[in-house]
Amino acid sequence: MKKTLFIAALLCTAFVFSQEKTPPKPFKTELYGFARVDYSIDTRQSAQVREFHLNLWPLDKKIDSKGADINASGASNFLSVVSRLGVKASGPDVWGAKASGVLEGDFFGNTEQSIALFRLRHAYAKLDWEKTSLTFGQTWYPQFIPEVFPGVANFSTGIPFNPFGWATQFRLDQKLSNQFKFSFIAYKDREFGAFPIDGKQNSPVYNSVIPAMHGKIEFRNKSVIAGLGAELYPNKPLIESNGVKSNETLNSTSVLAYFKYNAEKFHIKAYGISGENLHHLVMLGGYASYANGTNPVTYEGIRTNSFWLDIASNSATTAPGFFFGFTNQDGTSTNTSALGIYGRGINSTRGVKDIVRASARIDFKQNKFRLTPEIEYTAATHGNTQKDLSISGIENKVANFRATVSAVYSF
Repeated sequence: MKKTLFIAALLCTAFVFSQEKTPPKPFKTELYGFARVDYSIDTRQSAQVREFHLNLWPLDKKIDSKGADINASGASNFLSVVSRLGVKASGPDVWGAKASGVLEGDFFGNTEQSIALFRLRHAYAKLDWEKTSLTFGQTWYPQFIPEVFPGVANFSTGIPFNPFGWATQFRLDQKLSNQFKFSFIAYKDREFGAFPIDGKQNSPVYNSVIPAMHGKIEFRNKSVIAGLGAELYPNKPLIESNGVKSNETLNSTSVLAYFKYNAEKFHIKAYGISGENLHHLVMLGGYASYANGTNPVTYEGIRTNSFWLDIASNSATTAPGFFFGFTNQDGTSTNTSALGIYGRGINSTRGVKDIVRASARIDFKQNKFRLTPEIEYTAATHGNTQKDLSISGIENKVANFRATVSAVYSF
């Protein structure tokens, strides 16, 4: 009897231990960021953002009564507002997925009046299964590829040639094989957005019930990253027009492709995008409204094309790099005078036809410190705005040289 009870006790103990779950993973946090200072000097006045820190393109000629070009004037600046602070967190699994999150900001502000104020960059949670991952929150636009963007010293990161910005989104990434991945992203603009006719930030996006929808397929192996993407970007600029309810929408589309080749001693990156109403990506273009009798106004997006190439060394100590970018705007398919034009780099009389930029840099790196001098040449062609919103006639070609020295200490 005692022997039977002893065996039963052993079996019960074994059963209890077999039901015990693996202890949950501990909650971890990691603080990261960098302190950065940039000094820049320009030979010409430029379209700019936040105290001339981010230069877009050289301004058109502005001739005074004595025949001098007012915009042919230099400028310089010394700023640390792009210094960054963030925290990464991870913890116990959620529904069998690895759980993590990121909260990050910098001091660049989100308006010209808020320069040096802390602004939100990333705020998202992520669930990673073996082949599927879900992201919820604010992070990069799907057009911005973190592994494939220009390595320039200028804080522009290639703006206005490369899309830039963050949006609140739902993102699904699905592995199709060891090398191919499909991504679907639905998002709404926040800090950046379509130009609002009514002056209310992001109102064209807010008024649209359907979010922007983006899909792309990506290939990766040890040396190559390559991808193709397409997007539908719905906007509803007004809910009232000509005194009546408006249901008119602007459904813009875009396509993109990107490529990176990483060798032992160097890497090459290339990117191209073409689409309408790319204003929210901090690029040229936008959209126009057109009269429709007593009915609500209609809309059409202005087409923008862009391409860039970046080549750089992989040296851990001294890494030279070169960037080249080209962008232009192609107008619309409508050859009727626009009622209103809402965009970047264009108005009812003049606009930027195209921009070319070339820059050279050298990264001097040791441990967590980096010092980067860079020389940048940006040329823009300004011309008259035509009925179809293309740019031609009385063209002025102007250029700006920018010299930058950037110092960064990361932690």
